[in-house]
Amino acid sequence: MRNLDLTALRSFVAIAETGGVTRAAGLLNLTQSAVSMQIKRLEESLDLKLLERSGRQVVLSPQGEQLLTSARQMVTLNDDIIMKLTDKGFEGEVSLGVPHDIVYPVVSKVLQQFRTQFPRVHVNLNASFSRQLQEGLSRGEYDLILTTEEGVMPGGETLSQARLSWTGAENGNVWRQRPLKLGFSRHCMFRPLVQKVLDREGIAWEMATETDSDRTIEATIGADLAICVVIEGTEPPHMVPIQHGGALPEMPASLINLYGADQAQSQVVSALAELLRQGYSDLKGGSRTALAQQLKEAS
Repeated sequence: MRNLDLTALRSFVAIAETGGVTRAAGLLNLTQSAVSMQIKRLEESLDLKLLERSGRQVVLSPQGEQLLTSARQMVTLNDDIIMKLTDKGFEGEVSLGVPHDIVYPVVSKVLQQFRTQFPRVHVNLNASFSRQLQEGLSRGEYDLILTTEEGVMPGGETLSQARLSWTGAENGNVWRQRPLKLGFSRHCMFRPLVQKVLDREGIAWEMATETDSDRTIEATIGADLAICVVIEGTEPPHMVPIQHGGALPEMPASLINLYGADQAQSQVVSALAELLRQGYSDLKGGSRTALAQQLKEAS
């Protein structure tokens, strides 16, 4: 196994771009003899002739032309790594707010990608309710937030949409009772949406409990004392989709929205926003198959 000399590759690229050893030496702030020696070592390590003289100019041999694209990529990658690891502009903290039910799988994958690109930037991730996240963004507590909503507010952009699924206890029967027992925390964005749909369909309902705690809601539903709706495929443990056969109304899709990207103050925040866009691109259009596949991969 042999390793290429990155310094020699940089000199090779400079010669190719300037058309001569002298001009390349000036560009690299090296002596002409130093650049010539680097090219000689590179040719010897590859056992190839990379440069040919044509009059007063130096041109690439066929093998040199073949090497040039890869050499440029290697030099660029080296420079990107050095910049991201040492540039003080890529240090600090980014604050991201996300609803509890969509932290997995997309957001967790995005954070892994972001850490690879910006290892010296800490992401302060806070999971909360969409309404509280929007309030926090308005107070400057977050750089970016994701929300789950029926629509999108000014300043937001929709990254994806996902189906909502009626969810209850495994082998549960409470969904058959009327009034229908609902289990939602006070701040859940789906709570008013479900109430509106049930009212429209003429289905009587009542809240089984009043709480701010998602854990309490999960325990209530797991005990078959209430049901709720969640984004399809994100059911917590001990909760399953209800096979109601049409006894419960179909729910509209929920939008997954991004806020704060239009006011990004740094390249780092913009990069995180773009990774979130890419992460949800497969879900755009409410692709149930794509969502289920990503959740399967995350489990």
